[in-house]
Amino acid sequence: MKREIIITSDGSSSINLPEWNEQYHSKKGAIQEAYHVFIRMGLDLFANDISVLEIGFGTGLNAFITYLESERRKLKITYTGVEAYPVLMEEVVKLNYVEQLEAEKFAHQFEKMHAVSWEESCEISDTFSIIKRKQLFENITDENSFDLIYYDAFGSRVQPSLWEESIFEKMYVALKKGGVLVTYAAKGSARRAMQAVGFTVERLEGPPGKREMLRARKL
Repeated sequence: MKREIIITSDGSSSINLPEWNEQYHSKKGAIQEAYHVFIRMGLDLFANDISVLEIGFGTGLNAFITYLESERRKLKITYTGVEAYPVLMEEVVKLNYVEQLEAEKFAHQFEKMHAVSWEESCEISDTFSIIKRKQLFENITDENSFDLIYYDAFGSRVQPSLWEESIFEKMYVALKKGGVLVTYAAKGSARRAMQAVGFTVERLEGPPGKREMLRARKL
């Protein structure tokens, strides 16, 4: 499927899929969305070392800002990024996250996240290790492994199967007790699917350009 680099409203890059009229991030601002949904509403809940599962590694933006937060907070993070259709390195070099985040001294770490082999654990720093898994989301079989899930799959308009009970059951099982799942999505059908598998779900203020988002907990 054709992919093209675009610039979102906050000046940061994303990838557009013209065939689907779908983007990897909000057109209202890729970096703004990532910080609001995954850091403020997710990572900020944790003060101790944690394990994170990202559903949709994509451009690596969420992983990179989580790495930056691990450096800033001295919080040790073990990060697993799942992606069925990886972004190519020739696309990665066109992304402007390092410049937009004023993180030039960490440019090597961003490149390393993308360059490391799939299925191979890699220490990016003393506080951050990552493993990328090339895997369909429906094939995830982790159990009681993660404190936090970034659920960043494509929207239900183009991939409805990724917002059904069967997927959220896998997410529920993958989380440790007390774990949290955050997503940009706010549709009632997604919320009901999460609740049906055992999650306690709350609606939260959404990122710029979106009224609401969802946060689910495994109590």
